[in-house]
Amino acid sequence: MRYLFLISISLLLYFQLDNIQTLFSSEKEQISIVETKTVSPKKELTKKSLETLYHAHIFVYHRFADLKHKSTSTSKEELEKEFNYFKDNGYTVVPLEKIISKLKNKEEIPSKWLALTIDDAYKSFYENALEIFKKFDYPFTLYVYVEATNRKYPDFMTWEQIKEASKYGTIGLHSYSHPHLPKLSRDEIIKDTRKALEVFEKNMGFTPKTYAYPYGEYDQKVKDAIKTFNFDAIINQSIGTVTNSSDINDIYRLALVGDVNINHKLRYKTLEATWIEPKIYPKDKILKHIKAKVNPKIKKLKLYVTGNGWQDIAVKDGLVDLQVNMKLTRARTRIILGTDVFTISNKIITK
Repeated sequence: MRYLFLISISLLLYFQLDNIQTLFSSEKEQISIVETKTVSPKKELTKKSLETLYHAHIFVYHRFADLKHKSTSTSKEELEKEFNYFKDNGYTVVPLEKIISKLKNKEEIPSKWLALTIDDAYKSFYENALEIFKKFDYPFTLYVYVEATNRKYPDFMTWEQIKEASKYGTIGLHSYSHPHLPKLSRDEIIKDTRKALEVFEKNMGFTPKTYAYPYGEYDQKVKDAIKTFNFDAIINQSIGTVTNSSDINDIYRLALVGDVNINHKLRYKTLEATWIEPKIYPKDKILKHIKAKVNPKIKKLKLYVTGNGWQDIAVKDGLVDLQVNMKLTRARTRIILGTDVFTISNKIITK
């Protein structure tokens, strides 16, 4: 009976790994487990040298109390429950800029720091959530899908509402047309970003300092193009945390949508890894090579690839170097390396 209980809990935890919800798409994968052992306290201590000790969390919300879009919506009750959890458990919600400043100055980031972000500037944030943020005095960064606001799409905030929200938080850029950036050419990415900046600056009177990828999707081409605009930071939507060695142009966020176990979300840590392969989504939809550098003290890891489940792999001299033959069945594929359920590094490739 106890064994069945542990298996059920482990399945639940793994299932959360791909519960990232975005504006027009959501990914819910059936993840099969190869091994469900948890790490004992003794083993946890031996891994301290393998992990950065400071892991701040950045969370992303989308819609609020929106019954038409439940998969990307957070109810008022859930939002207050999460905020009370932060308050009651010693977490400090800080402006995203404070975390960015720590990274730039190579200073330690307190592990109980949190930053809260909201993508797309849906009207439901202004109508249903802003008052709750004000009630708790929690700062936020609101990322604006510029075309939607500028063309007055009915589901989105107006420029006047965004200006009102800016009194209580900061406003960032979330592209002009909310495209799937990896599908665009470099010139198209530059054009979209320039237009977004021009329209944003005209209406807001200032230049946004941070950028969040639409859908959280990017590759090296996208990253290099957006970097040319010299934002203070670029934010993705991969599962992970912020450590004192995080890339300022590749900052992780965790999605909070629906009724989530906030304690589990706060247990995630980032496994420091440098991804080498794959660089792009393979044209033939067959993943052939996985390569990454990790701490040389790590001897084994768990590997997950969307549609291919989990497997145990060996690590030699700090290098994961696998020749594989994995058929990719989804346009959005996540590759994960982890020492356990919560300490992971992940990479998303998109068709």
